[in-house]
Amino acid sequence: MQRPYLKIDHVSRNFQRGATQTQVLKDVSLVIDKGEYVSIIGHSGCGKSTLLNMVAGLLPVSSGAILLEDREVNAPGPDRAVVFQNHSLLPWLTVYDNVRLAVDKVFAGARSRAERHDWTMHNLDLVQMAHAKDRRPSEISGGMKQRVGIARALSMEPKVLLLDEPFGALDALTRAHLQDSVMEIHAALGNTVIMITHDVDEAVLLSDRIVMLTNGPAARVGEDLRVCLGRPRKRLELVADPDYIRAREAVLKFLYERHRFVEAA
Repeated sequence: MQRPYLKIDHVSRNFQRGATQTQVLKDVSLVIDKGEYVSIIGHSGCGKSTLLNMVAGLLPVSSGAILLEDREVNAPGPDRAVVFQNHSLLPWLTVYDNVRLAVDKVFAGARSRAERHDWTMHNLDLVQMAHAKDRRPSEISGGMKQRVGIARALSMEPKVLLLDEPFGALDALTRAHLQDSVMEIHAALGNTVIMITHDVDEAVLLSDRIVMLTNGPAARVGEDLRVCLGRPRKRLELVADPDYIRAREAVLKFLYERHRFVEAA
């Protein structure tokens, strides 16, 4: 029997503030296959980013375990790279140097200086930012900054790419272009991706599965929806696709029912 690639096994997370303890996530279990693109969606405060941060090793689990290729995740590591909504680029470094910093950190002992340069440029090419390699973050747009952040994450050759609302602060057109780029990169690399999003259309467009969390506190997996759409996907062709419409309606219904439940409480 094949072992799960990434297993989130009955994970809970509590936060302590003074004498008050709040359970943000309760008994969350998920199995994610290698190469899958999984989106996690839910209302604000349901613990989406907390779950992502635990997979990243940035937060410890309170109970349960997270296993990547049968090894427990309990600290950050280059096998899991995170792209946040805030690009987190170092403002005093160029685009090239922001990516090269990650490459040197991960591959300093394994690749020559020339190989690390080539690998840095390869990842900038992947996100169409090689032309801006000598610019600093203040000299490029928000969408370009996110491209550099994605290039930096990919340059670490992570087993899992973690995206925390990476397009949330961008205008609609830039967001659409970046979504298309991420789809192309995922098709080319076959990497495993977990993305947090509030955007239903984005989740359906990009994902193989959409995991819907119930409202917090003590949020759980409420529904796990498989998106039955072939790849490559073209957004204009999907608008009238019955499978796209069904998936979109299923997510909206879940979120609407949860919102109504909160209002009635």
